Amino acid sequence: MSEPTDRPGLSTAQDFDGPAFSPLYTTTVTVDGGAVSHGRASGRARSADGALDLTLRLPAELGGDSGGTNPEQLFAAALAACFHGALSLVARQAGRNPATIAVHATVAFGRDPRDGGYLVRADVVVTWPGTDAASAAPLLERADALCPYTKMLAQGTPATVTLGPSPQA
Repeated sequence: MSEPTDRPGLSTAQDFDGPAFSPLYTTTVTVDGGAVSHGRASGRARSADGALDLTLRLPAELGGDSGGTNPEQLFAAALAACFHGALSLVARQAGRNPATIAVHATVAFGRDPRDGGYLVRADVVVTWPGTDAASAAPLLERADALCPYTKMLAQGTPATVTLGPSPQA
């Protein structure tokens, strides 16, 4: 059983530092290739702070043994959690109780018809018992505009890929 946690003190009116991106939190997760030298099939994902340490496995649908978490599950969890946080924030700002909100994120991995490579698609469905579609719509729209994960899906995210220095033995 986990200990209860306090609600974060985040606000849409705070923490903005001007026209440039200003990180509020940064983390690093390292994935190695594991037994078959393939991060998706046999890798291990570890966060720098040790809070995340799990085995990665391909789902059966991709030829794996489904013996661990896969990247799509991790991304779906991150997307759902972040959108839930954004929606809870805007709901409270609107005087609404977010206690019954549930966010369901579906992530699909498949072939990209443009280049034969791979593509990820995501869908977010919110259930909010006692809330009608008309009153939820502006709050969902605002949460969508605030959530960095839905922004990333809609707008893309700046990314760099470089070769880092080899670890010293």
